[in-house]
Amino acid sequence: MINPGPGVPAAPKIKAASWIIADGDTGQVLAARDPHGQYLPASTLKTLTTLALIPKLDPNRLVRPSQQACDVEGTKVGMTPKLQYKVSDLFHALMMMSANDAAVTLAEANGGMKKTLADMNAEARRINARDTLAGSPNGLDKDLGLTVKTQHTSAYDLALILREGMKNPAFRRYTEKIDHWFPAPPTKAQRKKGKKIGGYPIHTHNRMLPGQAHDYAGMLGGKNGYTENARQTFVAAARRGGHTIIISLMRADMPPSKYAKQLLDWGFRARGKAKPVGTLVPPGDAAQPKKNNDGGGVLPGVNGLPGEDSGSGWGLIAAGAGGAVLAAGVLAYVFLRRRHDT
Repeated sequence: MINPGPGVPAAPKIKAASWIIADGDTGQVLAARDPHGQYLPASTLKTLTTLALIPKLDPNRLVRPSQQACDVEGTKVGMTPKLQYKVSDLFHALMMMSANDAAVTLAEANGGMKKTLADMNAEARRINARDTLAGSPNGLDKDLGLTVKTQHTSAYDLALILREGMKNPAFRRYTEKIDHWFPAPPTKAQRKKGKKIGGYPIHTHNRMLPGQAHDYAGMLGGKNGYTENARQTFVAAARRGGHTIIISLMRADMPPSKYAKQLLDWGFRARGKAKPVGTLVPPGDAAQPKKNNDGGGVLPGVNGLPGEDSGSGWGLIAAGAGGAVLAAGVLAYVFLRRRHDT
């Protein structure tokens, strides 16, 4: 879905079911494919976990994880009930290396899983991420008996969540950090030296941050995810020349860096030239898309746009006097790592 015009480059060629390119400063959606399609989020859902819990948890609070939290499936930072961990260290592990044990421990610190999911879904509603339903704090799906009916989000909502998160200094610190020292029980050698706390370095999974394998100039931060059912998911923001571009993609067929680069490059080239196809709505009261009788999502006065990405699906919420536009879908891609979420 692109509004063609003078100087507007051709649509990016990526194999993802859903993606979006938005101007992070104005909120204008510059291009999209099936932006409101609901898909399994994998670990990109951790952006919502972080957004919802940062205001509720003191970063210096010490938290002791349960054995259940330490034994969670998938990628883990490695925790033990024998040690207490600072909330800020848990957020670093959550956003940098997608630690599922950190996600569960943060949920425990927030009063439990039921309360945390309620807080996450309330935060999604507050920012008008209406395509989102959180069923876990970590994005795991099959392991927890979750399906796209019981846990989902959209490329549009991921962009909303990241845009809102990047307004928060703590959120930005967690998502842009490359290396962090994570506490652990002291080794025998450390105990001999009188140390009561040991630890080890953890490293970001975002390969597009500065100095990483696929570093992208101006990369501010982002979050990748992968499960067998969700495939590759990714959301990121970059800033160049005083302008910010936000991209997201879902159900991609390979690790995200290559596709993310194409989306970001297109956004920076097309910004100021492409006529917006919609907008990222602000938090608070906002009009929602209406459904046609045939299930297609449009707002009055818009019947779709010409071009290769036109199709049917939920409409984008358009800015001001604009309506909204039809979205389409096909196949997508992001960060291939292992069977469980990374």
